Amino acid sequence: MSCGACGIRLTDDPLPFACRSCWARIEPLPQPRCPRCGFPFASPVALTYSPDHTCATCRRRKPSYTRAWSLFPYESPLRDLVHLLKYKNKMVLGSVLGRLMCKHLPAFPELDLVLPVPLGPYRLLEREYNQSLLLADAIARAIGKPLDWSSLVRIRQTTPQTALPRRARLKNLRRTFAVARSGRISGRRVLLVDDVFTTGTTVNECAKTLRRAGSAEVYVVTLARTL
Repeated sequence: MSCGACGIRLTDDPLPFACRSCWARIEPLPQPRCPRCGFPFASPVALTYSPDHTCATCRRRKPSYTRAWSLFPYESPLRDLVHLLKYKNKMVLGSVLGRLMCKHLPAFPELDLVLPVPLGPYRLLEREYNQSLLLADAIARAIGKPLDWSSLVRIRQTTPQTALPRRARLKNLRRTFAVARSGRISGRRVLLVDDVFTTGTTVNECAKTLRRAGSAEVYVVTLARTL
């Protein structure tokens, strides 16, 4: 087997699908970051006059979630491993990357439930697993909170977000999600888990749906973020 990122032959490497060198290159996103969406600021100077300074995107359009954290930049070699997980049926990478997330989790506020971003029926039938659920399962176990994979559902198949510009992404996901079990969500503080934060449209639409169903607060954590 060869490394999924750099291609060298794997020998005694302790983790699957990537060599020691590539795993070591996966570094957390730099600080400081926007306290709302987690986007890294250009420099610490951004917080000189206001420790609660938010990024321009959050000021233009306030997110429906309370706060979001992304743990790593979405770049090689992590990007290569995410592609193996999502598109090459390397399901075991879900638990491996989930454990990687657990080593870098922030100090969450009090939570009641952990939810994955759901896949649509067509993609779930095609892939046969939800990569976000694999990550969410690892996190729920690590923080000792219940995992709820059935309350938030995707009710409409959409064009893949990666193929669309930001404005089209917003339109593409409208009325895409629904809460199937509002009794599980009402009054609860929810942690929503996804693999990659690109523009934030997907997690924001999920958060909006959860808030409409009565969720007290929605927090978001993703493995990686596009910069």
